[in-house]
Amino acid sequence: MSGKEAMVFVVRRGEETLCAKVYKEATHRSFRQAVDYTENRKVKNSRQARAMAKGSKFGKQAMEAAWQSAEVDALYRLAAAGVRVPTPYNFAEGVLLMELVTDAEGDAAPRLNDVAFSETDALAHHATLLREVVRMLGAGVVHGDLSEFNILLAGDGPVIIDLPQAVDAAGNNHAARMLLRDVANLRAFFGQYAPQLKTTRYGEEIWQLYQHGLLTEETPLTGLYRPQEGAVDLEALMDEVEDARLEEAARILRMQQPG
Repeated sequence: MSGKEAMVFVVRRGEETLCAKVYKEATHRSFRQAVDYTENRKVKNSRQARAMAKGSKFGKQAMEAAWQSAEVDALYRLAAAGVRVPTPYNFAEGVLLMELVTDAEGDAAPRLNDVAFSETDALAHHATLLREVVRMLGAGVVHGDLSEFNILLAGDGPVIIDLPQAVDAAGNNHAARMLLRDVANLRAFFGQYAPQLKTTRYGEEIWQLYQHGLLTEETPLTGLYRPQEGAVDLEALMDEVEDARLEEAARILRMQQPG
């Protein structure tokens, strides 16, 4: 299967059947298009950062490497957090080796947009994916481009794929907008089969709970949202953002420490 950013192959490793994602050289993605996603991402050195900003040949190569690395890092991070993503096995020289997601018959799983659903199944899958969005947020990640085109329907339920545009929930100023768009995409798709979803506002509810430190995997979601009234305390808001950033930095540091 060939997409605009990569070709995906079914491969054999011994007796195992796996999936290999081979990244293409990007020719369509501009720095302007990518800047919202790359905000607060780390690069190896200042020379790379300057080259990426200028859009030089070296800068474009560095940018593409950063996009690939972001997907790999997010995939390992989310798999460790129990999010329904393909299990990653290795990444080398632009090739990502990972689990092959299959349907109930053992064939390559279809994307959601290739499947029609009953109202019951649509509601069930929508609820499952909302929980995965919450679990991702708990791991500090927003997908950034979640839709029916990058979710596979495995034999045991939906699996989220394609994460090169994943952003840091606490460190990217566009994270809230991207999460709202991700959840709105789910609402629009499953709302075709379960019209009662069309009036829900799960995205706003999830982000509000996250901002106030009240979001866990067990938090009940209603789909209702009441905007906060009154003047915004900008200083307090920025303090919350900084606290979240420091907490996330400390969590990453703990993960990197041996033992």
